[in-house]
Amino acid sequence: MIALIIILVIVVIIVGIIMSLYNALVASRNSVKDAWAQVDVVLKRRNDLIPNLVETVKGYAKHEKTTLNEVIEARNKAVSATTPAQEMEAAGELTNALGRLFALSEAYPDLKANTNFLSLQNDLRDTEDKISNARQYYNNAVLVYKNNLEMFPSNIIASMFHFQPEPFFEADEKDKEVPQVNF
Repeated sequence: MIALIIILVIVVIIVGIIMSLYNALVASRNSVKDAWAQVDVVLKRRNDLIPNLVETVKGYAKHEKTTLNEVIEARNKAVSATTPAQEMEAAGELTNALGRLFALSEAYPDLKANTNFLSLQNDLRDTEDKISNARQYYNNAVLVYKNNLEMFPSNIIASMFHFQPEPFFEADEKDKEVPQVNF
């Protein structure tokens, strides 16, 4: 009888540990999803600001069609992205295109002085700061989740229940390059 009670206690302890580890993995995975949702919100805000910015620039820099088209194409790619990986890639391309667009303002003093352009530029700069913060929060959540997936004993539970790692939001090599603008 005592042996049965001891075995039952051991089984209850093991089940409790498994439940605890499983719940920690689920909570960690949900933190990653929540962090990505925050990134997604600020990326969408940036995408919403771009058409107004492009229209403002169009009036001043009519012969800069290539740069404007690159911004529009990058924005459309960002809007149509359906997975976090696609959104991460599109966000990098859009950042590069916006860098070239803002570099144009140096060649057009009237554009640089336009209050609507300045306001949009400030809104976009604030949004870029929010994107940076949201990316950092997302990457921190991914790190905690990856640690939970890889550390013993939670790695056993993670593999049993098929938990999958999430990607970090990393800058592409081309995103790290300084955009080249020629006038």
